[in-house]
Amino acid sequence: MNRCNFQLNPQSGWLQGAEQIASVNFNQRPTDEISLLVIHNISLPPGEFGTGMVDALFTNCLPVDAHPFFTEISHLRVSAHFLIERNGHVKQYVSCNERAWHAGVSSFQGRENCNDFSVGIELEGTDDQPFTDNQYSALQQLTAELMRCYPGITQERICGHSDIAPGRKTDPGPFFDWQRLKNS
Repeated sequence: MNRCNFQLNPQSGWLQGAEQIASVNFNQRPTDEISLLVIHNISLPPGEFGTGMVDALFTNCLPVDAHPFFTEISHLRVSAHFLIERNGHVKQYVSCNERAWHAGVSSFQGRENCNDFSVGIELEGTDDQPFTDNQYSALQQLTAELMRCYPGITQERICGHSDIAPGRKTDPGPFFDWQRLKNS
């Protein structure tokens, strides 16, 4: 498994060791508090990996004519802080100090608008396939670095998109191994 050399710069919110692809789909957080980590999954087109289309979506450059599904989502202005590809490669789109647009309508422990106080990590994947060893390795290392820099993120404050938007979202899905993440 890959060992990453992640180091987050708390002043900039950017992660050394990650590929940086700046998204414009973010805004200022209403608070400096970062106390929640939200795990998602994404693949574009659905079920296809390694296409570069997640980058295109998060940078508002999705080629609408490239796939029928893209016309359905072309209006979206979304992002996440991080994407972990199938091979474990980590990309960062938004500084952790800014509010990425990943959670949508959401609530955690009675608190609304999870984007305000969370970091969003997308795993390249689907609800119906296992994630890779390289993804778990990178996720474990990234999570450890985020918890080191943001003490408000504890094991109890790591959740799935499905946990903060039940009935609306299902990711990271039933194939995500929560125990494997927590045992790191």
